[in-house]
Amino acid sequence: MSKPLLAGIEAGGTKFVCAVGYSPVEILRETRFPTTTPEETMMRAYEFFSGCEKDLGPIASLGIGSFGPVDLDLSSDTFGNITSTPKILWADTDIVGFFTNRMNVPVGFDTDTNAAALGEGLYGAGRGCDTFLYLTIGTGIGGGVVVDNKALHGLVHPEVGHIRVAPRRDDPFPGTCPFHGSCLEGMAAGPAIEARWGRPGIELPEDHPAWDLEAWYLAQGLASMVLMLSPQRIIMGGGVMHQPQIFPAIRRYLKEFLNGYVDRPEITEEQEEYIVFPERENRAGITGALLLAEDAASVQ
Repeated sequence: MSKPLLAGIEAGGTKFVCAVGYSPVEILRETRFPTTTPEETMMRAYEFFSGCEKDLGPIASLGIGSFGPVDLDLSSDTFGNITSTPKILWADTDIVGFFTNRMNVPVGFDTDTNAAALGEGLYGAGRGCDTFLYLTIGTGIGGGVVVDNKALHGLVHPEVGHIRVAPRRDDPFPGTCPFHGSCLEGMAAGPAIEARWGRPGIELPEDHPAWDLEAWYLAQGLASMVLMLSPQRIIMGGGVMHQPQIFPAIRRYLKEFLNGYVDRPEITEEQEEYIVFPERENRAGITGALLLAEDAASVQ
C-alpha cells in the first residue's frame, strides 16, 4: 500500500511554490510561478495538483503557508482568508475555501513564515530548540514564532516586521511601510534599502554603509523580540541576509541594545550559534507547507 500523497503551497507575495510528496522531505513533483491575480494564481496551483493526481494518485491533504495578514481563527467567518494585505488584489481572498471546494481534502493553513519556521524546526536550523524565531528579510520582513514546538497564534499571528523602531540619528529616511512608515519593515526591508541608497542591496558593495545601518535596525528589532519571546535561537533568511558581514554586526549591535540585561553567553559572547542563517534556506517554506498537510491528514 502506497503512502498518502501530500500537497503543499508556499503562497508568497512574489511567487507560489507548489509541491506533492510522500513527506515534507520526499517531494515527487514541484513547480514555481509568479504571484499574479488571485484567480489566475490559485487556478494554476489547482491545475498543477490535478495533473499530479492523474499521474501519481489521489492527494490526501493540502497544506498552505500564505503571505498575510491572514485569518487563522477557526471560529471566524473569514477563516482561511488573506485579509488586510498591501497586495490590494489579494485583500479578502478566501484561499483555503478556493482549494477546499475544488480538492475536497483537509487543509492545514498558516502564515508562510510560520510554515517556514516549522520546516526549519524539524528539518533545519531550529533542531534542538522548542522556542525560536524565524525571520525573512527581503521585499518585506516577516517572522514565524515557534513556542513549545508549535507555531504561535493568538488574536491574529505574529507580525514581527511591523514593530516600531527608533530611527538612528544619522538616518533621516522616513520608511517605506504604507501602514506604519518607520516600522522594522519600513526601515530595513529590501525596498527601504533601495529607496534610501538609490540602488538595490544586491548592487551595493560589502563595505557600503548600508549594511552597518541595516544591522543596526535589525538588531534593534531583535532586542525587542528577545525580551518578549526569549527565543533559544534566531534564524534569519531572505535575500538581504546574503551578506557575510551582516551577521557579526547584528550580534554586536544586539549585545549593545540589550546592554547586559540578558546575561547569557549567547548574547554577551556574541555566539555564532545564536543568530544563524536557515539550513533549508529557500526550501523551508514548502517543507513547512507539507508539514501542515501532514498535520491536517493526521487529525481527520
